[in-house]
Amino acid sequence: MTTTITINEVGMRDGLQSLQAIMPTDAKKRWIDQAYAAGVRHMEVASFVPARLLPQMADAADVVAHALTYPDLQVSVLAPNLRGAENALASGAQRIVAPISVSAAHSQANVRRSPEEMVEEFARMCDLRSSSGRHEVIMVAGMSTAFGCTRQGEVSIAELCALVRRVLETGCEQISLGDTTGYATPGQVGDTLDAVREIAGSKLHAAHFHDTRGLALANSLVAVQHGIRELDSSLAGLGGCPFAPGASGNTVTEDLVFMLQSMGYTTGIDLPRLIASRALLAEALPGEPLYGHIARAGLPKHFSARGE
Repeated sequence: MTTTITINEVGMRDGLQSLQAIMPTDAKKRWIDQAYAAGVRHMEVASFVPARLLPQMADAADVVAHALTYPDLQVSVLAPNLRGAENALASGAQRIVAPISVSAAHSQANVRRSPEEMVEEFARMCDLRSSSGRHEVIMVAGMSTAFGCTRQGEVSIAELCALVRRVLETGCEQISLGDTTGYATPGQVGDTLDAVREIAGSKLHAAHFHDTRGLALANSLVAVQHGIRELDSSLAGLGGCPFAPGASGNTVTEDLVFMLQSMGYTTGIDLPRLIASRALLAEALPGEPLYGHIARAGLPKHFSARGE
């Protein structure tokens, strides 16, 4: 028996939101098509925020509608407030992620609320989901800056756990720990996951890392070793957070899949096909740096996906 790790491609949302360039809607749809063809079955495709704040996400409803044409694709979106959740539910999104920063400084910069106020807003979002009769929609608490913050500095495990306890009272289904600023280290990841697992149990579902200091793959592996079975990543490592100065791209999807498959984990992803899909990014985002070691060096001649 091999262990399956779900890869959640977040490039269409987290990868694009911090870029100056705006990817055309047609290109986003083709990105979804190519990711699906490569075997990706979980994607976070948009963010429901005002277009004046994030013009990159102005076509969110259209992009979600296209993603939903694939019946076995789990379509996630981000919604930072009740209005965003209303629009997300109206779009038909199957999973809604709310950004709940542990860092008070980042929370104010990102959502104009304190962490406690954001938990209260998330509770209203969960209530809206239920009152709308959309019980099948999964509500996810995305615990941002869970490992440190460029604005606040240290974020203690005690701070994180206290906020997680509050979040669990909202009735959400899943919790994801986010290394928004790329501060996490492997030892810290293990300790943090163990502490949150004691509180959240199986609701601690996913992890999201940035490669700011070159540790995204190491942190991802430690997360898997500590029971995480879903990891966020972005094709070509696109992404960052507009409200976390200095935070660079996400975990590179291709490199993550290579590491996991070489260790015998199952991802369901056709790696050569995934690597080939980078061409679309080069075409649609000319001049935008694309990251990733496997795409640059190529797959080893002896490589085989042991877990697939």
